[in-house]
Amino acid sequence: MFETLPLYLVFLGTAVGLFGIALGIYLQITPYHEIRLIREGNSAAAVSLGGTAIGMAIVLHSTASSTFNALELAAWGALGLVSQILVFLLVTLILPDLKKGINDNKLSYGILLGALSIAMGILNAGALST
Repeated sequence: MFETLPLYLVFLGTAVGLFGIALGIYLQITPYHEIRLIREGNSAAAVSLGGTAIGMAIVLHSTASSTFNALELAAWGALGLVSQILVFLLVTLILPDLKKGINDNKLSYGILLGALSIAMGILNAGALST
């Protein structure tokens, strides 16, 4: 029953590591400080970051469930996560005042960014599972 435990631990560690790295990069490239804003009660920042995290997790789930090779998980997972980060850059083109909107707690900005991140995660999952 536990013969696959080592593979599980490798996959979980790889996925959590990739998730942490990607989320860390995301937090560095956004022009606002999500964690501070969330601690201050900013719903727009919470929805935005939450949607981004869900989108990233969807990508990693799809990648992990379509391979038995940890190196493939790392490579394809990283590629999928890069496209998740690109969603943020796309939204900044659509909403040039995104920083102000999130800082001012305009929930519509957070919802749009979070929803597009989840949508990209679903699209990535489909592309990565072929």
